[in-house]
Amino acid sequence: MNQPEQSSILYGRKITVECPATVANLVCGFDILGMALKDPQDLIEMSVSDQPGIRISHADGYDLPTDPAQNVAGAALLDLMQGVEESVGFDLTITKLIKPGSGLGSSAASSAGAVVAANQLLGNRFSQKDLVRFAMAGEKVASGVKHADNIAPCIMGGITLIRSIFPLDIIQLSAPPMYVTVVHPQIEVRTSDARQILRKEVLLKDAIRQWGNIAGLVAGFLQKDYDLIGRSLEDVIIEPVRSILIPGFDEVKKASREAGALGGGISGSGPSIFMLSREAATAQNISVIMKDVYDSLGIDSKIYVTTLNNEGATIRNLT
Repeated sequence: MNQPEQSSILYGRKITVECPATVANLVCGFDILGMALKDPQDLIEMSVSDQPGIRISHADGYDLPTDPAQNVAGAALLDLMQGVEESVGFDLTITKLIKPGSGLGSSAASSAGAVVAANQLLGNRFSQKDLVRFAMAGEKVASGVKHADNIAPCIMGGITLIRSIFPLDIIQLSAPPMYVTVVHPQIEVRTSDARQILRKEVLLKDAIRQWGNIAGLVAGFLQKDYDLIGRSLEDVIIEPVRSILIPGFDEVKKASREAGALGGGISGSGPSIFMLSREAATAQNISVIMKDVYDSLGIDSKIYVTTLNNEGATIRNLT
């Protein structure tokens, strides 16, 4: 990407950025595919000053760290500030509507939203690829790994393919209109824990099947082929291991497919489960199915029926 033209720093101005939830992996694309959602979204309010440092406050009940080095947004800003010659500081307030540990890219929303807001206040001096790279520092704080499958769609919108991390190579994919139904059972699966249980080696036959599914899913998106998308939403490597951490997973998946879903699976590391549908009515029916499964298990759940967010993190206002 070409470097945007640099302009003056907006001292004394306040910006509010909406930071979308994301679904990472998209079943078969572990660490390389991600999708931004219209709902839910976090909010970040930020101002820039000539007083150095990063000052973080929270307007929610999650009691997240305010030390910049221990906060995902702070870590992302620290990485960004290494590329800023001027002596500047940031004051930000984070309102999290994406619950931490939900598997819906909560840490990515904070990391990405922070660098998008900072870049605007700094006169848009960084490219989208730069912002993804900065925000990945926040993901390392959250999970111990610099992955971009949540960060890239959160910043760029839509569906993204991470061809490579080092060097960073991101491809934005077009896709047909789809509805997304998400259930977040009110349990927590830590990303770091969900990574630790994964197998370090896979059988060649499983790898070949997985490669076929990833290629088929990308082709299905580009060709707007709903049937191919549905056939390709299969994971033979990650899901069989991670799904044991999510009660009700098999019931939700089976019943959703029978109700007409294209397919779906674990959102990120879980415990949220997502299903893609071609029609709004199907997505609504699946939301009822999801709620019924978790009601029967005695587990509280939060349901979202939404669509793809093709804009990514966006500026709500600048005052």
